[in-house]
Amino acid sequence: MKKLALHWKIIIGMVLGIIFGFIMNTINGGKGFVTDWIAPFGTIFINLLKLIAVPLILASLIKGISDLKDISKIKSMGLRTILIYLGTTLVAVIIGLGIVNLVKPGKGMPQDTIEKIKIKYANDIGVTDKLAKAAAQKDTGPLQALVDIFPSNIFKAFAEASMLQIIFFSILVGICLLLIGKKKAKPLVKFFDSLNEVVMKMVDLIMLFAPYAVFALLANVIIAFDDTEILVKLLLYAFCVVGGLILLIGFYLMLVTVYTKKSPMWFLKQISPAQLLAFSTSSSAATLPVTMERVEEHIGVDKEVSGFVLPVGATVNMDGTSLYQGIAAVFIMQVIWPEGLTFTNQLVIIFTAVLASIGSAAVPSAGIVMLVIVLESIGFPAELLPIGIALIFAVDRPLDMCRTVVNVTGDATVSMIVAKSLGKLHDPQPKEWDDHYDEVK
Repeated sequence: MKKLALHWKIIIGMVLGIIFGFIMNTINGGKGFVTDWIAPFGTIFINLLKLIAVPLILASLIKGISDLKDISKIKSMGLRTILIYLGTTLVAVIIGLGIVNLVKPGKGMPQDTIEKIKIKYANDIGVTDKLAKAAAQKDTGPLQALVDIFPSNIFKAFAEASMLQIIFFSILVGICLLLIGKKKAKPLVKFFDSLNEVVMKMVDLIMLFAPYAVFALLANVIIAFDDTEILVKLLLYAFCVVGGLILLIGFYLMLVTVYTKKSPMWFLKQISPAQLLAFSTSSSAATLPVTMERVEEHIGVDKEVSGFVLPVGATVNMDGTSLYQGIAAVFIMQVIWPEGLTFTNQLVIIFTAVLASIGSAAVPSAGIVMLVIVLESIGFPAELLPIGIALIFAVDRPLDMCRTVVNVTGDATVSMIVAKSLGKLHDPQPKEWDDHYDEVK
């Protein structure tokens, strides 16, 4: 009997988790049961993925750069990566603004719905927390993002999983391994090569638990929805975001087909486990180890490319988030600040959303923090900010799940394009967790 593919197991886990969550919502004490006895298994899974992210980035990037044999190739790969990421982010924001201006989801929203949302969410701790984080982000200097790339303590960077700092350190170590000569570098290169193989095997083992983990994660998400009336009122806005995200994935598939000459359906099949985990966790950082494993072993991107492009993408490439920011900003203005809907302000939204994507952390709901900064850049009245964020807060989590899928898909697409341009895209060589099990059992 043919073994069921991993992505189908994950889909089954997701569907059962959603159904279970709805059932628990109707049972007295059901929410408490899910929170206490089901949700922790999802948390454990995310913690395991985060556990291996740092050693995986460190090992794969150092090994990859030391294998390049030419320092100039690092510059070429880095420049292509950043330019392509900025290009796809620009396309994402334009798609978002195009849809929201065409559909106008905020036009004609009943005043009683606005008041109900204001009462329920404007003073919600989640909204006030996002506003406080945005204020702290805005108060930093213009070059703070650049300063934050350079760690003062690499062990602190490891502990806090500061991706850009770890990437910088890994690149520096890789370059120095090239400069000290092959003979002296060989022991350390072998160590990181072996470490990379070990961590990749950890990914395979952890993924055996994925179907059960996504069951727990989705069940926990469903029990959080307690006001279906407000969700229904925001459906048109949600459809705009989801529709834009689907169009953006279509754009990625076109790039894969035209530039890499690969089948779009084949690409989706190979990357689907990472997409499904991105949907379940709402975190491209937590999904990063799985994305790297799928891109390297199942798509065929060389380690030196995936080890650089994917960690950078998890930090600076937030295409789904940027598209959402464009739609959300205009939707909020359509509802409570229509006089701000000028062509100039929309150009500012494009520019700010692209820049804000670089600063978005790869964690759940970071996009809503950046949205506040985008709104403030166009002079949105400060007294209306809590109401504006409250308008979209009720549906932010499910939309966050959807846009994280797009972020991960964009990372994988760009890694393929960069690999193809450098001649580093080869036939896939997938590995299973039990490839060497017979040798040790």
